[in-house]
Amino acid sequence: MNNKRIMSLITALIAASALSIVSCGDSDDDDSKDMQQPVISNKDIVENPIDCQVYHRGETILFHYIMTDNQELGAYNIEIHNNFDHHTHSTTSVDCEMDAKKTPQHPWVYNQDYAIPSGLRSYEAKFDIPIPADIDTGDYHFMIRLTDKAGWQQIHSVAIKIAE
Repeated sequence: MNNKRIMSLITALIAASALSIVSCGDSDDDDSKDMQQPVISNKDIVENPIDCQVYHRGETILFHYIMTDNQELGAYNIEIHNNFDHHTHSTTSVDCEMDAKKTPQHPWVYNQDYAIPSGLRSYEAKFDIPIPADIDTGDYHFMIRLTDKAGWQQIHSVAIKIAE
């Protein structure tokens, strides 16, 4: 092979490599990449539940929050579990008066996934969650886990109390 042909081949390889790097590389200007967490909000509504709220066995908890995302929402989960051991999830700075620590006998455990219709950037969730009549009374956590379509997650946890 002559030098001219070798140089032409090397130039072609360099050009192909450069084109490959440019076409496959990540761009900071790429608006299609979702790099933001979704938001659990109370904007323009009265959110519920809130920290330190007291409910009674056999009643219902009205769940009401607004969920938003910069691109597209995915789904959310609601979990309610006892806090008889006084653990924390640290999403708020509110201190509620707590009962004495105790061992659960028949605690309430609620864990439900909810779909959000495709293509939405804002969703208002509002419905009743029945409280069983035969559960242990005491301190509980009400947790909301919101996930957007890209997989980013926001968690909001409030301390509630279930009374007789």
